[in-house]
Amino acid sequence: VQLQASGGGLVQAGGSLRLSCAASGSIFSINYMGWYRQAPGKQRELVARVTSGGRANYADSVKGRFTISRDNAKNTVYLQMNSLKPEDTAVYYCNADSVQMYDSRWVYDRWGQGTQVTVSS
Repeated sequence: VQLQASGGGLVQAGGSLRLSCAASGSIFSINYMGWYRQAPGKQRELVARVTSGGRANYADSVKGRFTISRDNAKNTVYLQMNSLKPEDTAVYYCNADSVQMYDSRWVYDRWGQGTQVTVSS
């Protein structure tokens, strides 16, 4: 299972970005798909995650500004980021927590390569 993230970049404070992450492989289903971020000198933290049924949870710092969604048919998760702040600057990583393969194997805790989001003030 491989995860490929895209959509990062440089944006001014108050702007928007949309991240995408596609999982590839012989995937039958994925439980949670989510986004984490890591700023310089800080630990990686959860930003948002969503179940296959669409139930989402968010970090308090992004509630009301970020929206996570997914397309199960495409094994893709999205993160719409609005009203961006300089403190949102970080490398954003997508994650698939538990993946059932078509051969019934389970694969756990897969990560994408990270995409840089930089918000200027």
